[in-house]
Amino acid sequence: MSVKITEKALDHVIDDMVEVVENSKDEIFNISEEARKEHDHLVLELKETKEKVLQHIENGDKLEERVRFSRKRLAEVSKYFERYSEEDIREVYENTHLMQTNLAILRQEEKALRDKRDELERRLITLTHTINRAEGLAGKISVILNYLQDDFRQVNEMIENAKEKQEFGLKIIEAQEDERRKISREIHDGPAQMLANILLRSEIVERTIRNGSMDDAIEEIKSVRKMVRSSLYEVRRIIYDLRPMALDDLGLVPTMKKYVDSISDYSKVPIEFSVFGEEKRLNSKYEVAFFRLMQESIQNAIKHSEASQIQVKLEIRRNSLTMVIKDNGKGFDVSLKKDKSFGLIGMRERVEMLEGELHIQSSPGKGTAIIIKVPY
Repeated sequence: MSVKITEKALDHVIDDMVEVVENSKDEIFNISEEARKEHDHLVLELKETKEKVLQHIENGDKLEERVRFSRKRLAEVSKYFERYSEEDIREVYENTHLMQTNLAILRQEEKALRDKRDELERRLITLTHTINRAEGLAGKISVILNYLQDDFRQVNEMIENAKEKQEFGLKIIEAQEDERRKISREIHDGPAQMLANILLRSEIVERTIRNGSMDDAIEEIKSVRKMVRSSLYEVRRIIYDLRPMALDDLGLVPTMKKYVDSISDYSKVPIEFSVFGEEKRLNSKYEVAFFRLMQESIQNAIKHSEASQIQVKLEIRRNSLTMVIKDNGKGFDVSLKKDKSFGLIGMRERVEMLEGELHIQSSPGKGTAIIIKVPY
């Protein structure tokens, strides 16, 4: 009877979660619509501003030509002043001074318009990013809603213990959200930031060409090309992190070698990879699990341990698999971090699913060693 009461309570929690998620989806939609309206307004304002910039440039060039002519006229009058009356001299001087003043004002207005244009373009980039994120979040929330309304209720009917069902569902949601946050952060800090920089650098190329400095423009183009290449590398790396195709085609050992070489070149951290035993294809769930465990361990060593050298050893026996990932980084107090790190919790859960053991040996200033043993 107590289980049935718990199940009803859990269903009530799910209903509340669905309502909260639906309200969040509406709020995100409103934010997206407001951002889109502002985006459209800024696009029109940017178009008008660019037209004004071009008009000011054209007017400024014409006025500058007139100023040059007037200055020549003033120089001629000054040289042969005895040929002109005092009134003629005054008129030429005043006209020249007035045109120079107007030219200075025009150039100042042109600079203000250019600054406004640059600011509008930066705001458009930010708004576009906000709109894309809002649309992405709306899509993810739709998936979560479907999960809460359909899949989760099916799981709820299959599992007998209500407490286990709640913990299971929350772990799945936490794992999904953590992975999404990781991917979103990598895209924002990598390709998205690079693309924004490329857009700004392309404008510098435009300015450089307009000023007639082709050598500088060519150097800027080379720099932009380098940034595009780096951005492409980041996108490919993120795709590879999601699911390396080589794992299905070649197996665990070749994929691990390829990943170690790639991440070592990218991070400039030497990584030594050794294999003992028979290099053979393993069951898919073991290959995926060991690759992810190695991937998470290496990423932690590079990002958090500040290691300058990493060792990865894999031993394949007839009835067991053993992997050791060791680094010479700053280490940490295992008793303080083992229950707080989501990455380590996820690694432990992967190993436990394979009925294996995970041991972490580390202390401040003495590096870290992760030992994984799994029966096969």
